[in-house]
Amino acid sequence: MHGASTRFAVHAPDAELVQVCLISETGDETRIDLTQRTYGIWHGVVEGVGDGQKYGYRAHGRWDPSHGLRLNPAKLLLDPWARRMNGGLGDHEALVSHDGDPFGGPSHRDSLGHTPLSLVTADHTPTSGPRIERPWEETVVYELHVGSFTARHPDVQSRYRGTYLGLAEPAVIGHLVRLGVTAVELLPVHAHLTEATVRSRGMRNHWGYSTAAFFAPHPGYAVEPGAEITEFRIMVDALHAAGIEVILDVVYNHTCEQGVDGISLSWRGLDAPGYYLLDTEGRDIDLTGCGNTVDAQSPITVRMIGDSLRYWAQKMGVDGFRFDLASALGRPAGGKFDCRSSVFSSITADPALSRCKLIAEPWDATPDGYHVGDFGTQWSEWNDQYRNTVRRFWNGDTGVRDLASRLTGSEDLFADRRPWASVNFVTAHDGFTAADLVSYTRKHNEDNGDDNRDGADHNDSVDHGVEGPTNDVEIIAARSRHVRALLATLALSTGTPMLTAGDEFGHTLGGNNNAYCVPEHTPSEDAWPLDWGTRDRTLTAFVTRALDLRRASPALRQPEFFEGRRTPTGHSDLVWFGADGEEMDDRGWYDESGRTLQAWIDGSDIRSHTEDGFALTDDSRLLVFHSGGPIDITLGCPEWFYGFLLTEFDSTSPDGAPAAGGPISGDSTITLSGPTLLVFRTVG
Repeated sequence: MHGASTRFAVHAPDAELVQVCLISETGDETRIDLTQRTYGIWHGVVEGVGDGQKYGYRAHGRWDPSHGLRLNPAKLLLDPWARRMNGGLGDHEALVSHDGDPFGGPSHRDSLGHTPLSLVTADHTPTSGPRIERPWEETVVYELHVGSFTARHPDVQSRYRGTYLGLAEPAVIGHLVRLGVTAVELLPVHAHLTEATVRSRGMRNHWGYSTAAFFAPHPGYAVEPGAEITEFRIMVDALHAAGIEVILDVVYNHTCEQGVDGISLSWRGLDAPGYYLLDTEGRDIDLTGCGNTVDAQSPITVRMIGDSLRYWAQKMGVDGFRFDLASALGRPAGGKFDCRSSVFSSITADPALSRCKLIAEPWDATPDGYHVGDFGTQWSEWNDQYRNTVRRFWNGDTGVRDLASRLTGSEDLFADRRPWASVNFVTAHDGFTAADLVSYTRKHNEDNGDDNRDGADHNDSVDHGVEGPTNDVEIIAARSRHVRALLATLALSTGTPMLTAGDEFGHTLGGNNNAYCVPEHTPSEDAWPLDWGTRDRTLTAFVTRALDLRRASPALRQPEFFEGRRTPTGHSDLVWFGADGEEMDDRGWYDESGRTLQAWIDGSDIRSHTEDGFALTDDSRLLVFHSGGPIDITLGCPEWFYGFLLTEFDSTSPDGAPAAGGPISGDSTITLSGPTLLVFRTVG
């Protein structure tokens, strides 16, 4: 905007004419030709247009689907760079640009009245709150959905529930701070719409992985219509003031337009060959399972993604990004993965973006897209191998060899980086909650309207004897013990822990492992809400204690990989032991029946702050992991340790507090009653 005028610009290199279409509050349309064209961008200044004006574009030109060209002036198109979006989807048939056959003739039905609109938005200054830039090794990520997280929070005003402002409420932030969270990872907040395949079942997209505007905050999370930018920025400032960073889950790998038989809402109608991966016949190359794949090597797409990221980082105050199906962004022409591909190189070379936390979901929807450990040095990655190994160990399905790698930062995967590059998780939005992971052996996704065909069929889950809810006290106790072991392992592993919202108090989805959709007209408070009223406060205290221990013990969150280096004691920084208290040998590592692993972490070289600078503090710890039945074990202290140990954490205790008792000698034999995680600290 420039005073009482607005400059419009849109990329449509193959168009013969582009019109900006101003839409009045009554739905009337005024079309204005953009007469200037520079490097494929049509642009011009329109007088008398200011903040809040609804608009779209119409692109005239060649209709040649076999070459990807779908220019159709009957379709009103969103601005790919729009800062705000208004409205939803109407009749699907009015939104498709073809007339029945996606490779036949164009549709002449006008989409006005059936498609959302862009809004002119005045420029704004960056958020005023401080930038935190917390070191990775001190980071604890908490994944949440803006709508579901506060939808039924009793201490949030009803009008703020399920909104950006709800997340900014003191009671909500207080919970995160007390828990020990340092960063929230928000499920998609880019403006999104529901795919036609989901709408056809009478459902709507709940998670938001169906982007319609990469620069616009989702308007559905705003309290006041049209205030989504302001309210988002208020939320960011409130979280920053509490020392919590904001990470966005961003979906640049595909859009809501789906395949070539889908809608023409924005990118497809402007420059499908520039924005999408297409084959030689003009069909979408689908690496995402969503119908289309964004061409992240195309100059216009690289620019769009970079501009979007900079906008959210610099103007909206965001601290980092988790890239959904990130592998799809690194496969030029849909081929082999290259961590130095165009979009990744542009991000890591950018002075602003390179300082953000960058997290990759290192796979896409194809077998060739699995690339855990293959991203560049400035990236962290979701580590599904951590998830799988930890689940299987605590299920009693595997031995301890792989567990050792996962507990220590997965150096086998991230040796070119640091341990924090491994974003460890045992659950995420996609899959069972922790409570359901120990209560169901199979998925129960009937509510999704897809005959239970969606979602993963293999989850490394158990039900402890009964599928779903039960009143059996022994089963309930076994499930609780199992959940505590899983969450304590996550909190105390080297790497970056990521908790899923609600796991800390027993949130359940009733066995649904793919809760991405809800019935179309479901109010926000009923869309898979977290039930704060029935939360397990003792479990919350348990997770808090585990994260407090992590924060207090630098030895448990080391920024470097263990490497057998010498410490001030003159001995190795890490030693592994079995149940017999003897150092692990090849036989122990390859014994798949082994259920006990002990880790001695020599923290004698830990430097702590003092008034005079730094001082060495002995932060040595012994961690015991046992996933089997009752057993007597000998504590695995190294031969050079002649002191005593004090139990600091006990996963068999409902709140993690160890039973009363004094120090014990380092060679003691103790009895474990079943699955247990213990932490001892040295006391001399």
